[in-house]
Amino acid sequence: MGYELTSKKKNKEVRYLNKDFSQFRNNLIEFSKQYFPNTYQDFNESSPGMMFIEMASYVGDVMSYYVDSQFKESLLGYSEELRTLYSMAQSFGYKPRLSAPSSTRLEFFQLVPNTGEGNNAAPDYNYALNIKAGTRVETADGVVFRTIEDCDMRYESSRSERETEIFERDSATDTPTYWYIRKEVRAQSGNVTDEDFSFGGAKKYDKVLLSNSNVIDIISCTDSDGNKWYEVDSLAQDTIFDEIENNSDNDPELSQYSSNVPYILRLKRVSKRFTTFRRPDGKTELRFGAGISDNADEDIIPNPDNVGSNLPGSPSKLYETFDPSNFLKTKTYGQAPSNTSLTINYQYGGGAQDNVAAGRVNKITGITFEIDETNLTPSVVNFSKTSVRASNVEASSGGMGAESVEELRENIKAYFQAQNRAVTKDDYIIRTYALPDKYGNIAKAYITQDTILDEEQQTQPNPLALNLYILGLNTNRHLVNVNDAVKENLKTYLTRFKPVTDAVNIKNAYVINIGVKANILTKSGFDHQIVMTNVNQRIAEFFDVDRWQINQPIIISELQTTIQNDVEGVLSVLDITITNQDTYSSTAGYSGNRYNISSALRNGIVYPAKDPSIFEVKLPNTDITTAVDGGEG
Repeated sequence: MGYELTSKKKNKEVRYLNKDFSQFRNNLIEFSKQYFPNTYQDFNESSPGMMFIEMASYVGDVMSYYVDSQFKESLLGYSEELRTLYSMAQSFGYKPRLSAPSSTRLEFFQLVPNTGEGNNAAPDYNYALNIKAGTRVETADGVVFRTIEDCDMRYESSRSERETEIFERDSATDTPTYWYIRKEVRAQSGNVTDEDFSFGGAKKYDKVLLSNSNVIDIISCTDSDGNKWYEVDSLAQDTIFDEIENNSDNDPELSQYSSNVPYILRLKRVSKRFTTFRRPDGKTELRFGAGISDNADEDIIPNPDNVGSNLPGSPSKLYETFDPSNFLKTKTYGQAPSNTSLTINYQYGGGAQDNVAAGRVNKITGITFEIDETNLTPSVVNFSKTSVRASNVEASSGGMGAESVEELRENIKAYFQAQNRAVTKDDYIIRTYALPDKYGNIAKAYITQDTILDEEQQTQPNPLALNLYILGLNTNRHLVNVNDAVKENLKTYLTRFKPVTDAVNIKNAYVINIGVKANILTKSGFDHQIVMTNVNQRIAEFFDVDRWQINQPIIISELQTTIQNDVEGVLSVLDITITNQDTYSSTAGYSGNRYNISSALRNGIVYPAKDPSIFEVKLPNTDITTAVDGGEG
């Protein structure tokens, strides 16, 4: 008689919710009592079995802690390790601040000879210098400041003003001999140095480490063959902004605007590029691309011949995954330096110690000029160069150390939400105002949805296009239309930030020149003429061009309240009349745009035209008048 032996495996219940030492310990004791009741029964604190249970609980507690810690570090809102935050920030495109430079405005002076006689005497701007960006000016105790934009004495605009006055006269004829030119540019603190790195054979994604900490800016990177390497936000970015001088050789059509727009902005495709990676220890790495070919990009762009080169020819195999490394055979991510040496010029330092008082930055230690010396007197050119002086017009500020963990976390959040793209209308306005002065003067900007006509000839919003209306200022701070050179530069500038689906039409807004007539009552004991003069001045301040935007209405009650509250001697404002000054366009230089003010007046508010427009009091001395109807009696 045989017996059939059967064994049944009993599934043991394992709990996965234990998080700390006591939970692990209690559950292990219960587990032993439930599944090994006859094997072990001594759960006294000093028993050998409890030693193993508590050691297992200890290991579980430690592992649980590190799992939680690692998970927390992967969340931006809870991460605390700088190493993690720096990696996370730069994966989002945000560059952590290792050190912030101190910033100020440097005032440059130079002398130029006189040209012309009598009323025609004027500075000879042929001798005006373009003091290039990167000029170094120091304090007496060695704090170095570097200009971050050209100080071009040859040109001026409403946002880059140039002051001139007579410096010296001929004692016999009283004719000016030399003129003094003054202009301001931005500068920031930091030491500048060079480092050389040698490269052998091409190595994909090669990188170098700069020896100095707290790098502020990579100024230039040049190889031993004289080729420039360009810093980009990511290696996939193959274009950079580049500028060329606005002259007839570079652009015959736009050169006519060179007096106001000295440079033309261009997008330049580059294969020699690099990114910077900032480390939490304060050092900076330069990282290069994967390209190893010397052929032009257009010759080796991925195509069906190389992308699918590892796939079998059968149609049934077309769904197979292809080798993505085929793409790395191109210069899509930039070239890798090979058999060359790179000279990297960079700025480092900064910090709170670089904040200095006004007037202390005045020792020029490195300067580069740009001037066309053709047909000029060499000795006078040399005199103009040696006459250059500099000083900071204001105390420098902004110098600080690295970001704290909390600052870094909040800045990453803000950058990630912005995505460095023009998404809202305000984004486009801010980008428009951010266009540097040397590419054009834009004083006012307004953006609205484009419109199209439907089949029934009704106006409908065009979801794929925006209309950007802009205006500039002339040297008299009067609103003017923007020329084609500025529009071209702005169009180029916006291509980097606008989504591919957005079309932006850049147009001139309309200027409606107005006059203002005020009728007031004065208090007793006040001179009518003085009160009227003060009222005119207050109205001019109210309509100051800096305070007005495109499509901003005139609220007459606000103007009345301003006059009555701010001008001493005004008892009451009886009436304010707004008129259109278009009839004087031929003699006074008004815009000539006619506008029916009376039709636009509703409930004490003068509304602008349907087409984007702005109100301007162009000539306050003649466009603003005040009459006194009577007084306290």
